[in-house]
Amino acid sequence: MEKFILEKDLKVFGVEVENFPEGIGDAFDKLVNMISGEVDRSYFGISITTDKGFSYKAVAEEKYDGETENYNCDRYIIEKGEYLSVTLNDWRKKTDSIKDIFHEMFHNAVIDKTKPCVEWYKNDDEMLCMVRIDQSKE
Repeated sequence: MEKFILEKDLKVFGVEVENFPEGIGDAFDKLVNMISGEVDRSYFGISITTDKGFSYKAVAEEKYDGETENYNCDRYIIEKGEYLSVTLNDWRKKTDSIKDIFHEMFHNAVIDKTKPCVEWYKNDDEMLCMVRIDQSKE
């Protein structure tokens, strides 16, 4: 595990996964098709623990002001700050291991369990699993 610093808040938009975890792929397909399959942008998965279980959102980086509204989606913010991260290469062949990576990260005493888990799909090969660090626990 490494520390990763996200320098600025990221505005993202997208769709909530109806059937977690089985529906993740369909949600990303829907999102990519909605924005014309544009590949020159970052895609993310955001998972939040709720009193009903997990809420998962498939989201894309907002490229211009108003883009979220153009697609009639909800906007989310991935907060700037320090994250604990694990890089997963060749992630398309290892999607079953993502939950295990986050499970291991949650055993680290410095993470902020009130913040969402973030999957940053940087490209077709590289993905970052990220959990926000609680500065008061370092």
